[in-house]
Amino acid sequence: MDKHELTERDICSKFITPAIVGAGWDLHKQIREEFQITDGRIIVRGNLVARGSKKRADYVLFHKPNMPIAVIEAKDNNHSIGHGIQQAIGYGEMLKVPFVYSSNGDGFLEHDRLSGKEKQIGLDEFPSPEQLWKRYKQQNEIDTEEEEELVTEPYYFQLGDKTPRYYQMNAVNETIKAIAKGQNRIMLVMATGTGKTYTAFQIIYRLWKARKAKRILFLADRNILVDQTMNQDFKPFKNVMTKIKNRKINTSYEVYTGLYQSITGPEEQDKIYKQVPRSFFDLIVIDECHRGSAKDNSQWREIIEYFSDAIQVGLTATPKETNDVSNIGYFGEPVYTYSLKEGIEDGFLAPYKVYRYGFDKDLMGFRPQKGQRDKEGNIIEDRIYNTLDYDRTLVLEKRTELVAKTISDFLKQHDRFMKTIVFCIDIEHAERMRQALVNENSDLVKEDSRYVMRITGDDNEGKAQLDNFIDPNSKYPTIVTTSKLLTTGVDAKTCKIVAIDSRIESMIEFKQILGRGTRINEKHNKLYFNLLDFRDVSSKFADPDFDGDPIPVVGGGGGKGGTGNGGGDDPGNDPKRKVFVNDVEVTLLQERVQYYDKDGKLVTESLRDYSKRNIKEEFADLNDFLRRWNSEDRKEAIIEELKEHGVLLDALREETGLQDVDDFDLICHIAYDMKPLTRQERAENIKKKNYFGKYSEVAQKVLDNLLIKYMDEGVYNLEDAKVLRLEPFQEIGKPKELIQAFGGRSGWHEAVKKLKKGLYDIS
Repeated sequence: MDKHELTERDICSKFITPAIVGAGWDLHKQIREEFQITDGRIIVRGNLVARGSKKRADYVLFHKPNMPIAVIEAKDNNHSIGHGIQQAIGYGEMLKVPFVYSSNGDGFLEHDRLSGKEKQIGLDEFPSPEQLWKRYKQQNEIDTEEEEELVTEPYYFQLGDKTPRYYQMNAVNETIKAIAKGQNRIMLVMATGTGKTYTAFQIIYRLWKARKAKRILFLADRNILVDQTMNQDFKPFKNVMTKIKNRKINTSYEVYTGLYQSITGPEEQDKIYKQVPRSFFDLIVIDECHRGSAKDNSQWREIIEYFSDAIQVGLTATPKETNDVSNIGYFGEPVYTYSLKEGIEDGFLAPYKVYRYGFDKDLMGFRPQKGQRDKEGNIIEDRIYNTLDYDRTLVLEKRTELVAKTISDFLKQHDRFMKTIVFCIDIEHAERMRQALVNENSDLVKEDSRYVMRITGDDNEGKAQLDNFIDPNSKYPTIVTTSKLLTTGVDAKTCKIVAIDSRIESMIEFKQILGRGTRINEKHNKLYFNLLDFRDVSSKFADPDFDGDPIPVVGGGGGKGGTGNGGGDDPGNDPKRKVFVNDVEVTLLQERVQYYDKDGKLVTESLRDYSKRNIKEEFADLNDFLRRWNSEDRKEAIIEELKEHGVLLDALREETGLQDVDDFDLICHIAYDMKPLTRQERAENIKKKNYFGKYSEVAQKVLDNLLIKYMDEGVYNLEDAKVLRLEPFQEIGKPKELIQAFGGRSGWHEAVKKLKKGLYDIS
């Protein structure tokens, strides 16, 4: 057997797998092949959506089901032993795996991420599970049996259940390791939509099963958060779990969920958490710990300080650091962070398409004419008003109507039943926006009044419909207006439009609002969301703090749009303090569409310019591209590479109208200004040059029909001999006979290779 003739898969099955099994690894319980790490980034261009390549490790070895310990990257024998080591190190860093290997079937190159050292070992020298675990324990200072039992306690799993994604597994394992080493204040930072409560459940379950925590309290600040948690992720605890209510703590349970507000208050009799001793809870998990619980003088903070002996784990998407508020000061640096950018890059979160609208009165301001009066007949104060004033102190009613019309037109152009949240300044503004949207969509409101609804803290009818808005299978409500109530805790997986007509000064609130759209629901075709920006809020994407470290806010508060009130609606509404103007026209001056690109930035250039720039980043000039195209047997590999750079050829076809050209011509035309030929023109050029003259009559018929297939479908299936089983080849002869007409399989491949070379001859 010549190893150089074997595929990578052959090298795995014949050499690498036997070496691992021979070292004592259980093939069924400890070895995972083709281990998928990510789902592949979602790429949006124009109206087309595609996924980039998924990241897969050739092998991941597990000490226990919840504890990956080694990664192996395999290459065929035409590569060196260490050729795959850098790729393996990248997977090792993502999975927090300490031992990393590369192999070509001759041996292994080991990279120890704990020591930073590398060494080459033979196929028969691969370390056993016991050897790697011993090294792992030594380098992580796991000294006692109690620590070892805790860090190896399995996570919860039932057949048919979901299993933790790699970052959730990391978050759980890092938390458990920290607790095993005696740390009792822990913070996890995970972007909205990445499954914080599921992660919390697995942490709680493992500590509960290991008897490290016998009584647990899960704290949140919204009823919907608590109820969703109990009915979904925490459901396995149903026989030992209760919700604290009716101002009483029933001490016969083991897992407790509760609202801050329901167990404390300004008066001593409100502090029902004092019904139990300070030592009652062993573990407290605080959801959205960037909120009121982070304040030193908060009534909510007193709960976690009362139970100060308990292990406390804080969950947040947006760690908060200000002069007055510090959850890092309380919990310490995060033991694990998984950001919005990482979630989008991995394909677990939906990217966004941003529409920025510029109204004349927003861009240039509004100054009343001398003596101009408001709706009530009062003279309007003479000064320049802008977006900081609109809907706070001064209301341009026709501006509200134009926002409602723009949102409605967008829905009418795409899909009128896309779930939509419109964020407004306050409750009064949300009600006016609801009315304007009703008038723009009266035909559908006539069919069902719930098509447009206001969901705010003071409206019981609206709040009663929240579950229906969240339910992917429920058509109504479709459009909801709100101010602060829906900024957090609403798991609306099918929300496809987030419209912002509010000044959002707080980066925390901006991230939370974005989180309403970042969840993916492939079943309902929700792979990205549209952000409709009417207040230039999306400029925050350019802020270096957008996806970076905790946001320092000088002076403490969350800014004008902060969520220090726990995310409820603005209690300071007073419509009487606003000036209403109903006779000032407002017009739309500009609209700009932006895409989320491969670097996590918003792309403002045209689809054509963006594609040209990214193609030329990969292939500097035409000669560079031609060399690669002609040397690559699988042309799809080049198309996949370009897709990873955000270049979607189908989207370019749609924009340019070049539907009948080959991918080759489309790329050359867009990037290098070459005149494109249609597939038919390229096929006719082949015939003119008499490429087929030396072949037999049967072979020429086969090649003629291959050209017809090329004109219809493109180049990608020409070399696949399976095409000979299809019509019209069956009319010419059986596949074996047709291949024999070329002198055998090698002659067939040579003919197809020559055909493809001729197709792309640009001389």
